[in-house]
Amino acid sequence: MRTLVLLALAGLGAQLVDGSLGMAYGVTSTTLLLAMGTNPAAASATVHLAEIGTTLMSGASHWRFGNVDWKVVARIGVPGAVGAFLGATVLSSLSTEVAGPLMSLILLGLGLYVLSRFTLRGLPEERLGQPLRKRFLSPLGLVAGFLDATGGGGWGPVGTPALLASGRMEPRKVIGSIDTSEFLVAVSASLGFLFSLGSQGLDWAWVAAFLVGGLIAAPIAAWLVRLVPPRVLGSAVGGVIIATNVRTLLNSDWIAAPGAVSAVVYVAVYGLWAAALTYSIREHLKERATTAPAPLADTGNGATGHEEPVAASR
Repeated sequence: MRTLVLLALAGLGAQLVDGSLGMAYGVTSTTLLLAMGTNPAAASATVHLAEIGTTLMSGASHWRFGNVDWKVVARIGVPGAVGAFLGATVLSSLSTEVAGPLMSLILLGLGLYVLSRFTLRGLPEERLGQPLRKRFLSPLGLVAGFLDATGGGGWGPVGTPALLASGRMEPRKVIGSIDTSEFLVAVSASLGFLFSLGSQGLDWAWVAAFLVGGLIAAPIAAWLVRLVPPRVLGSAVGGVIIATNVRTLLNSDWIAAPGAVSAVVYVAVYGLWAAALTYSIREHLKERATTAPAPLADTGNGATGHEEPVAASR
């Protein structure tokens, strides 16, 4: 029972982050299951089965708060479902020892780009509202879906920074659209795992625990992302991308950094992230102060500074 409660709390926390920042549910949940000794395929299957419910609730919540672009959902979600099914069926024979660090390196570059762009410039508006082309969204969805199924997470870490970097969507709509389209990915990946593995290694109580926690957090996260300023949200997402992929690279066979070196790098990364968030919040407050309407001046007799003086009657 204690394990189920902990899993439910983990699912709640993971969905709260995922629904607010557009990533981290799969990565967080799969990492926990692997630490508990679950084999990779069963861990990914457990998470994706739970995500069928959490992504459905998250998508409905984001739609309710106006955070979803349905054209983007269709154009990225359908290829993502294809990639997820393929990834699930080949996970048992696929080696990700090389692909994992390579993708983390690419994502790290995207994270640095997103963090610097939103921190220093705020929400890029020169291309905001321009349509995203299918030739960009379809390959992105296919790759993100494949990596999501094979790695137990990857839809958000791949899709969110790519859409943010395009500068054509508000951060809240990027997150809402990615979370909503993930429902298609979760269903497809789950079918792929069930066809290839059956129920081998699956604990349905664990699936239910993750599901309950995620269902509680989904509407809260969708409401929260609407309130966070785009500039601050972009800096937060960029920091998550950087921190997650720096950790992956340090622990990979490419680097295999000693504990002391990793600790120094983590301090530097989190220090940079904290400084960027502080700067973004301060600049947002300055922008809000300069764009706020000036209060009406009081002339002392009830008239305002915008009213013409009334001529005295003779």
